[in-house]
Amino acid sequence: MRCLLPTLALLLPGLAQAFASQDDLFASDSELPSVLTATRLKQAPAAVPGAMTVLDRELIRASGARDIAELMRLVPGMMVSYRQGNLATVNYHGSNSSEARRLQVLIDGRSVYRPGLATVDWFDLPLAIEDIERIEVFRGPNTVSYGANALLGVVNIISRKPQDSLGTRLQWRYGQTGINDWYASHGQALDNGALRLSLSGQADNGFDKDANQQPLRDDRRLNRLLLSAEHDLDSQQQLSWQLALSEGSNQQPYTYRPVFGPYSPGDQGSDTQVRDYAASVRWNIDLSPQHSLQLQGNLQHWEHLRSWRACDAALSYYPPLRQLWQMNPQFAQRFALSGFTATSQVAAEQALANQIINEWLNGSGRQETCGTVNQDLRESRAEIELLDTLSLTDDLRLLSGVSLRRDQADSQTYFAGSTHNNLGRLFGHLEWQASERWLLQGGAMYEYDQLGGDSLTPRLAVNYLLAPGHGLRALYSEAVRSPDLFESTPNWSYWITDISPNIYGRSDAYYFVSNQGPENLDNERMRSREIGYNGHFEAWQLSLDVKLFDDHISGLISEPLLNNAIPASNNSSISLRGMETQLDWRASSRDRLRLSYAYIEDDPSNPNDKHQSARHSGSTGWLADWGQGWSSSLFYYQMEALNEQPFQRLDLRLAKRLQLGSSQLELAGVWQQRLDSGTLAWREVLYNGQQIQRESRNDQRHRVYFTAELEF
Repeated sequence: MRCLLPTLALLLPGLAQAFASQDDLFASDSELPSVLTATRLKQAPAAVPGAMTVLDRELIRASGARDIAELMRLVPGMMVSYRQGNLATVNYHGSNSSEARRLQVLIDGRSVYRPGLATVDWFDLPLAIEDIERIEVFRGPNTVSYGANALLGVVNIISRKPQDSLGTRLQWRYGQTGINDWYASHGQALDNGALRLSLSGQADNGFDKDANQQPLRDDRRLNRLLLSAEHDLDSQQQLSWQLALSEGSNQQPYTYRPVFGPYSPGDQGSDTQVRDYAASVRWNIDLSPQHSLQLQGNLQHWEHLRSWRACDAALSYYPPLRQLWQMNPQFAQRFALSGFTATSQVAAEQALANQIINEWLNGSGRQETCGTVNQDLRESRAEIELLDTLSLTDDLRLLSGVSLRRDQADSQTYFAGSTHNNLGRLFGHLEWQASERWLLQGGAMYEYDQLGGDSLTPRLAVNYLLAPGHGLRALYSEAVRSPDLFESTPNWSYWITDISPNIYGRSDAYYFVSNQGPENLDNERMRSREIGYNGHFEAWQLSLDVKLFDDHISGLISEPLLNNAIPASNNSSISLRGMETQLDWRASSRDRLRLSYAYIEDDPSNPNDKHQSARHSGSTGWLADWGQGWSSSLFYYQMEALNEQPFQRLDLRLAKRLQLGSSQLELAGVWQQRLDSGTLAWREVLYNGQQIQRESRNDQRHRVYFTAELEF
């Protein structure tokens, strides 16, 4: 709060002047930018029922970011971290950030939230950062507009239109930590539209060391293809479509530790082969100036294929031990960790325990053996959605829609085969301009989820329009998150093949640990209250947004998803309170300043969720145009004690644009300097209650890379 008061003190005189003597509250010398993500209606920022952050193309380019996840550091309240080096996680306001389950992420209206493991693969998205027009982030629950999984917020990534990117563009980026990226695109005008083909590749060596100062195996390689087109069928109909593909590999460290016997890794790790295929088509029909329809269909398929060699004592594959685990996993844990000294009062359990002890004592169970572990996972989604936008009167707009979706996951390891989920949604949003100053909005979504059951989530908002571009807002909303396939229906067990030497007369066997889902999980439920202000001071070219929030999530699923853990439950809850502010000021025709700040107080019932929110976080940026083709940008990012590790970084980008006839060449360099002494750390809770810290660190506190881009 102390950081916000000086800013408000500076703005109050201008605020009073802007509000004084306004004959027409909707008159303005310039058209204010509009946003679409909040309600799916085109709205001015001051009329939105919630807090919004827009990362425009200029800001994205000036940041010098290579990854979409890194751009989220510019959004107030976003927590960005990495686990196993190359796996970025992004969460809004925290909660269990080891699995980013509560944030809906869209690319041009197509959800990239994976249905099987309830997460988002930020690096593997089939969209290059160079193809992004803007990113709209709705900071708050929005189940009303986007269904379950939009519990904490919505990130809507909007790509460039083909007609806005005609011509050819080539780019190459090279730098420290093995950075070697490339991009090529060509946009072509058609008789009734335009088409663009983009090809891109991205590679780096990740971090240098882990917590033990050992080389961290986390190289990344990815290639992408994006083909997009738009067609004007006639004056009232437009058709757009996309085909997207990404293929690559992510190195994974060897993290298995034997339950029995000494540590003896079978190899140094393995690569996860990743593939993402997507297709979408959108048909817009303008029935009249007051009435329009939008029909969109999406198909998506993910593949994450991984196998590696693991070593343990033969006892790990002993059938009686697996039977004991399936009978009573809690006792089996105690029995294994106690060195076979724990006893059971249940005769059948103790009989199995005695067999296991004899197998260990006679030496057969002590033999070290290695086998191949398969962790392949294939996921797919098919979805169709119809939106209807109707202006009932000049002051009353209604958006309504219906959607159907089917999710499927296939994995012998995670699901013992295949599992699926069907969803159906009905939703609507009503906007009523009750008077010059008062804007009333309400909406609700009914969702049927085959696994989570029925849910109805409402939102009510009141916006008081102080003047053109200035509005106060107050809203109450409810949201749900339905359990994903992996939480609800896991049948997690490892079938080990190519075992050498053979055990119990076989070359393949089940590992004794397994986990089956409860299949009766309820939805997580959230109640959110927010008051805020959004204003645009036209004379100063300054935009300001302030948000105060009070959120409570009940039925929270906090347990780590591990195959040797007790199944997930709805036994946790968390309260989140605080404030956020963001400021964007075009101080002159050549200077732009941007600030964001978030203060969050979290009160979780589960202590494992306590360190997932940084109390203070924010960013500061200065974009400058020096003339003669020179430009620069300077960004400072800060998070206080996320996972008990501070984060401070300074990014400097310097660029020179050259005119080569009808072509343009831009040369740019980026310097990233860590200012803190911490690491990027990830706390993981083991099934026995212990915690391990997975740390990612570099030998140097800075990273430098250069970019050359040619447009013609």
